[in-house]
Amino acid sequence: MTNPRRPPEYILATVPRGTVKIIVDRCKGCGFCVEYCPKDVLVLSEGFNRKGYHPPEVVKQGECVHCNLCEMICPDFAIFSVPAPDVCITRETASAPERGTKGGDP
Repeated sequence: MTNPRRPPEYILATVPRGTVKIIVDRCKGCGFCVEYCPKDVLVLSEGFNRKGYHPPEVVKQGECVHCNLCEMICPDFAIFSVPAPDVCITRETASAPERGTKGGDP
């Protein structure tokens, strides 16, 4: 007979994830979203928008934790985050080496 219960530490955390969406032509390049992003997902781009400002761009795809700070701080409502499927971190995935690294599966 197998035990259907698992120990409490089996699931360490559920990490919320999001995808950042930017309305480039609405942005005035203030940089508040870049400054307040806790995961440093955004940087100001080198390119210009129609108004002549440098809008932000996403540099760390998949790192957004859907905190919505960028959305709350933007004075022009030019950026928002949409929820992505949550990632469940277990003891096995937290300690397992990534593929292609030494000690992992080829």
